[in-house]
Formats: sequence, structure tokens, C-alpha cells
Amino acid sequence: MSGSLEAGRLEPRWPVSLAIFILLILVTVLPDHYRPLPSWVAFVVAAIAWLSMFALTFGGNKVRWLWIEGVVLKAIAGYLILVAEVSLVALIGDIAHRPTKATGLELLTSSAAIWACNVLAFSLLYWQLDGGGPVRRLQCKGGRADWLFVQPGTPGWQPVFVDYFFLAFSTATAFSTTDTIPLTPKAKLLMMLEASISMITLVVVASRAINVLGS
Repeated sequence: MSGSLEAGRLEPRWPVSLAIFILLILVTVLPDHYRPLPSWVAFVVAAIAWLSMFALTFGGNKVRWLWIEGVVLKAIAGYLILVAEVSLVALIGDIAHRPTKATGLELLTSSAAIWACNVLAFSLLYWQLDGGGPVRRLQCKGGRADWLFVQPGTPGWQPVFVDYFFLAFSTATAFSTTDTIPLTPKAKLLMMLEASISMITLVVVASRAINVLGS
């Protein structure tokens, strides 16, 4: 990979930008007592991500901006996973020790936001980690693939962000893969973590919210 890498060879970033916009909304709609950091932090994080992708698409020295984008998006994914975990712990604490503090509607909307945040955050992480990242996969210069997709026999096919979004969505809903196989311990551990967050959110928080609303 060289500094003269053409922008036309890069995977379009608009799906990733849209995902970050949705994540921004999800984090800001969480009630203050379930959000570990102030709401303005989410806006700063989103702005940094969009700036890195804008510079990659329209700026020079693609190698440098690819590296910066990768660092930024991995850090954002880690931050969002931490937000989901801390918020989930706070919600469970209220359910166990202060059951009347949160209304059923607040529990339901918060659990939906945490679940969606979990899916989108792991989508970003899978997309950035698999085989060394999106550009290395395109150039077939990455390391060992972390996931095996069913389409590798298709000439010229490479997974894009939407494929990793589907992988994360399947993991969070079915608690297993559908058409993709994890190949490395790293991939398996990440999917176990995502499925665990999703399972606790659905089984404990969302079910409690439905019981409160139905009573």
C-alpha cells in the first residue's frame, strides 16, 4: 500500500458515516443517569470520526489517513462497547435495587438503544479488524482472515461494512453466525462478548420493561 493509493479504490465510507450518525443519536437519547459520560462527548467522538473519513476521501497521503481512520474507529468502537456495558450495569442495578426508579418506557427505550449501540459498535470493530482492515483486504495483503464468508469463490468479491453489520446483527439476534464462520480466537471472543451483552439486554432489561408496561 502506498501513499498514492487512489480514492476510487477505497470502499465508500457513507454507510460507516450513517452508522456513526445513528450511534450518536442512540448515545444521546440514553437518560443521563444511564450514560457514563456527558452527551457532548458523543458529538466530539462523531466529529473526529467524520473528519478522519473526510480527510481520507478527499485529502492526500492515503496511507497516513487510513492509519488515522483505523485508530479512530477502533477507539470509537471500544468507547461505544464500554458505554453499552456501563449503561447495562446501571439498568440492572436499578431493576435489582430500585425497581420503581425507571418507568417501563424508559427501560424499554434504554434497552433498545443499548442493543442497537452494541450491534453498530461491533460492526465497526469487525470491519476494522478482519484481515488487517478494509484496504488490506481489498489489496489481498492482509494477515489471516478472522471470518470466513460464503462468497470468497465469487471473483473480485471482498466483504464491505454492510457484511460486517449483518454479522454483528446476526450475532446479537441469533447469538450465533448465520453465513459467516469465525476462524480465530479473537473473532470468537469478540462474538461471545457481543452475544453476551445482547442476551443480558434482551433477557433482563427488555423483558422487565415489558412486564412493567403490561402491569
